[in-house]
Amino acid sequence: MSEARTRLLETASRLFYSEGLHSVGVDRILAEAKVTRATMYRHFAGKEELVLAYLAEADRATRQNVEAGVKAATTDADAVRNVAKGIAGHIQSGGFRGCAFLNAVAEYADPAHPVHQAVLAHRQWFLDTVTNLLARVGDRPAELDGRHFVMLRDGAMAAGCLTDPGPIGDTLCEAVEGILRSRTS
Repeated sequence: MSEARTRLLETASRLFYSEGLHSVGVDRILAEAKVTRATMYRHFAGKEELVLAYLAEADRATRQNVEAGVKAATTDADAVRNVAKGIAGHIQSGGFRGCAFLNAVAEYADPAHPVHQAVLAHRQWFLDTVTNLLARVGDRPAELDGRHFVMLRDGAMAAGCLTDPGPIGDTLCEAVEGILRSRTS
């Protein structure tokens, strides 16, 4: 990846996350990234492609965080706990403005739009991942518990930027403990 492309994507990602996808114009991104329009178009066909690259980076970061949490676990239940703790930590990070994917889908409501499709693909991956992790804990089907985990995450991501994120993260982790307890009782 060229230095200009990296700078452009990092700038766009920062602005998109902090201010929204539609509210940030290409001219502002170019000015803050200190790249020309020609440079942008050499790397991205347009703003939509830049938005998709931003979401791809957010997806990559989420996957890496989940993988690190799973690798650090000593038990299957700890893997699930670590995913929840990772989310709680993200909510408590400086500049937290909610879930990049939920924010994006709020701006791209058309289910056929590529941005909406990218959000759905990420969410399906996350649902599949937590459902598979939960299936390794206990012996009952994990689909409902996986959906429950995702809904808890969505609520924590929304609430975490509206109020004190500490109790939100704690509540998420305690709720995930409840899921784990129900799977082993």
